Amino acid sequence: MSEPPTNDPRDRIRPADAVEIGRKAWASPARIHWKFTRSSGPGGQHVNTASTRAECRVALEDIGGVHPEAIQRIRAQAGHLLVASTDEIRVVSQEHRSQSQNRTACIARLRALVEACEFPPKTRRKTKPTRGSKERRLKSKREHSQKKQNRNWDRDQG
Repeated sequence: MSEPPTNDPRDRIRPADAVEIGRKAWASPARIHWKFTRSSGPGGQHVNTASTRAECRVALEDIGGVHPEAIQRIRAQAGHLLVASTDEIRVVSQEHRSQSQNRTACIARLRALVEACEFPPKTRRKTKPTRGSKERRLKSKREHSQKKQNRNWDRDQG
């Protein structure tokens, strides 16, 4: 009896030409969809003729090498980058004048999002102030109070 295949993205075979989009995450270049359009902003006449604005789309299910819980964190963190109808991440860049630089910027933004969500956030543990820190705080409060009382005494006498 063989075990049924799982839908765990970590079990997929990573292609040799995979694009790294996180510490452990990757996506196949064939699964990353690019669209190039004319950009707004600086560039003079070049901006009217060249399609330098880059738009990158990758489906969350096509991101390999991450835990399914990380995919849920990406979905929660993505905000306006998530296209809910298709469950894709859509990243746009038009800050540079060249298509290749905008392409690199798109991948960098996607990588930043995925890396931020790859590992679960640390849970906050409640801490209790130490006895020494309590004593130091109370001592400084007493000293401050005494300083102010001495000022009042000086004013009343003068």
